[in-house]
Amino acid sequence: MRCECREDGTAKQPAMSTQGVRVSVILCTYTEDMYDHFCEAADSILNQTYENVEVVVVVDGTQKVYDRVEADYGDSDDVIISCNDENLGLLASRNRGAELATGDVVAFIDDDAIADEEWVECLVRAYEEESAIAAGGRMVAKWVAGKPSFLPEEFYWLIGVTHKGFTEGPGEVRNTFGSNISFRRDVFNDLGGFDTTIGGRKGDANLQGGETELCARLREQYDHGVWYDPEAEVEHKIFAYRTTFRWLVDRAFWQGYSKRAMETLVEDSKGNEGTFLKRLVTEFVPNRLTGLIQNPSLLKLRQLLALFMFTGAVGSGYLYGYTRY
Repeated sequence: MRCECREDGTAKQPAMSTQGVRVSVILCTYTEDMYDHFCEAADSILNQTYENVEVVVVVDGTQKVYDRVEADYGDSDDVIISCNDENLGLLASRNRGAELATGDVVAFIDDDAIADEEWVECLVRAYEEESAIAAGGRMVAKWVAGKPSFLPEEFYWLIGVTHKGFTEGPGEVRNTFGSNISFRRDVFNDLGGFDTTIGGRKGDANLQGGETELCARLREQYDHGVWYDPEAEVEHKIFAYRTTFRWLVDRAFWQGYSKRAMETLVEDSKGNEGTFLKRLVTEFVPNRLTGLIQNPSLLKLRQLLALFMFTGAVGSGYLYGYTRY
């Protein structure tokens, strides 16, 4: 995979030195059940083509996991390891990782993901060539338990994968997914990091949206978004539980709820959803209906019905959010 970025004439930000840019990749983990997957994620960062990288591991309050990480990675000069005193949640753990980071750039990846070997190289190039203040890339699915036939590509965002209609080619977007996003560390610190009061997983809570809220504040304060490079790829493992219809509907509901919560804090957080909804109504649904009529199939019908049901679940969650915010 080659990393290619285009020039688009966007306003320049204060320059960050590109001589030996150091990148700190924040990797948070929590449970022993995910340890093997965590190791795959960590190893994918330690084996990047870009050399000036450190991994900052934050274990969210699980001593046994911390002990295993120390035993396996504690001798590496490129790894910083910390453990929260208690379970604080993903966003608080990411903020802790950023505090420990020594890099010019802080990047984030989850313990159920695997970075392409040129991922960091692509992110750094966005800072070098586009004067980016934040950069991210494409999430692709690694179907651990098989792909659910009913799931339409328009709703891949429910499983943390870049969806149909996200954007065309490289350029500035509001935000990328939280498992493939980075910021200049001074900008991240200036923004105060992730807001832990909304979104982010803590225990079994299925609330999302921390990176969206942060990037809305980024736009508000700096008048710039995240530079998106589709060549900066991260694989997201899709486990069996994420492929059930019930889980996906629940996820859609809480996504809607979280979006409403974010709107109460940052007004600019609603733009992308409006654009997606417009394309859903004017482009995606009509195209699917036309395809179903011209070449009927049970698969196409199931995906069309699922599209309507997921949209309804997001809307229901959004309306529920109105009763709470």
